[in-house]
Amino acid sequence: MTDIAELNDYGADRTLFFIFGATGDLARRKLFPAFYSLYREGKLSDRFAVIGLARRSRTNEQFREDVRQSIQEFARYKGEEDKQWETFADHFHYMSLDINKLEAFQQLRGLADRLDETYDIGGNRLFYLALAPELFGSVSYNLRDGGLLETKGWRRLVIEKPFGYDLPSAEKLNEQIRQVFNEEEVYRIDHYLGKEMVQNIEVVRFANAFFEPLWNNKHIANIQITLSETVGVEERGGYYDHAGALRDMGQNHMLQMITMMAMEPPSRMEPEDIRDEKVKVLRSLRVFRDAEDVKSNVVRGQYSAGEMKGKPVPAYRNEEGVPSDSMTETYFAAKVFVDNFRWAGVPFYIRTGKRLPVKTTEVVVEFKNMPENVYFSRKTKLEPNLLVFRVNPTEGIYLKMNAKQPGSQWGIVPIAMDFCQSCEVGINTPEAYERLLYDAARGDSTYFTRWDEVALAWKFVDRIESAWREQSSELHPYAAGTWGPEAALTLLAQDGFKWWPVNGQHEGEVVWATPIVAK
Repeated sequence: MTDIAELNDYGADRTLFFIFGATGDLARRKLFPAFYSLYREGKLSDRFAVIGLARRSRTNEQFREDVRQSIQEFARYKGEEDKQWETFADHFHYMSLDINKLEAFQQLRGLADRLDETYDIGGNRLFYLALAPELFGSVSYNLRDGGLLETKGWRRLVIEKPFGYDLPSAEKLNEQIRQVFNEEEVYRIDHYLGKEMVQNIEVVRFANAFFEPLWNNKHIANIQITLSETVGVEERGGYYDHAGALRDMGQNHMLQMITMMAMEPPSRMEPEDIRDEKVKVLRSLRVFRDAEDVKSNVVRGQYSAGEMKGKPVPAYRNEEGVPSDSMTETYFAAKVFVDNFRWAGVPFYIRTGKRLPVKTTEVVVEFKNMPENVYFSRKTKLEPNLLVFRVNPTEGIYLKMNAKQPGSQWGIVPIAMDFCQSCEVGINTPEAYERLLYDAARGDSTYFTRWDEVALAWKFVDRIESAWREQSSELHPYAAGTWGPEAALTLLAQDGFKWWPVNGQHEGEVVWATPIVAK
């Protein structure tokens, strides 16, 4: 097994990338800009090629123009019309492909073999399926039967979420893929695991001696994870109404972030050891016993009409493609417990929703407060210490503590120490897809989800979905532009806690100095 430190010494060298769904939104917004950033930073050598695949008819020149436009609009670096751009663009090729026709894959093999020889790639092939999940199995079969896997190099399959609709559908999908690819060749993307500050959670926890002794139920009161969106369902009403917030965000992003916060230090810095520790967290999640248990610990909501930035927006049931009597949740909050020695008794509060006031992803660690009636606590009300990981859109780490108020008058006030990864003008933080493409090409599976992670996450989520189906669980309305239903506040209030403000909206603290910024 390859050590992560060893992998970091190598670039994504000698790879033939197959992008299925090359004319789609994901490729345009994320994948093509990611390729260009990797190339500009020297992480892609000249021994690579990209084959774009879709049903639409395009010439190589038209495809390269599509790539250029996507880079101009979405990339961190802008494509300049110079020799470097021309050299980069020459690596992109296009083929119109009907994924249901085996003979098309046989033709694709001929193109792949020619490009492999032209760029001296050595037979290394990465298949990126930016397609609907129900197509993963048939595409895998045709890759095998079309001879595209008969290569002297390595082969890897990268697939997007959602991986199934529930555990049975995920198991069926996995069975189809595993008939063609081994588990170590399958890279399941959860793009949140590629974000800078999500990966920084591991570093802050395990590289700082003063945090690890406090990282347990003796010192931490609760952990809050917020993933909020300002948008509604837009043009995805038909899809979203069959998914909902729990499947769309809870089964993947939210549970993955819990594992990052709660995992034990891995014994070795190797991908499988890190993923083993994440699986242990998922196995330790307290299972909801029945529908009543779900009702007590999970809040489901749906946005009604309201205002966003002073403009009226419609209710979810009035969105295009959404039934007028839909019971699909656009918001959910839950109290989750990790029942192991480190975390027993510490609630993990998670919430996600659409049409919330700000777009943000944050993790708040609330430490236990000082004992009451002891010294300073007898003189003033002390606020608990907070450690906040700001993941999106601002990247950084925020620490709140108590200090004496400046001046001769006695008083204690909360102060903030703020490390801002993305505040400095000109900082160019890599996108999540850049890291994940780079890692997949190098064979580093650390921040991709393994099958047992996916299965355990579906088991947990399916219990909630089953309870919602068993009885007419209450669907709490909340006005668009608010922070969700009142029941979500009650979920914490009954334990003596509250949701902390997010997106830099912490109130009352004093910042004595300019926030620290990344250099």
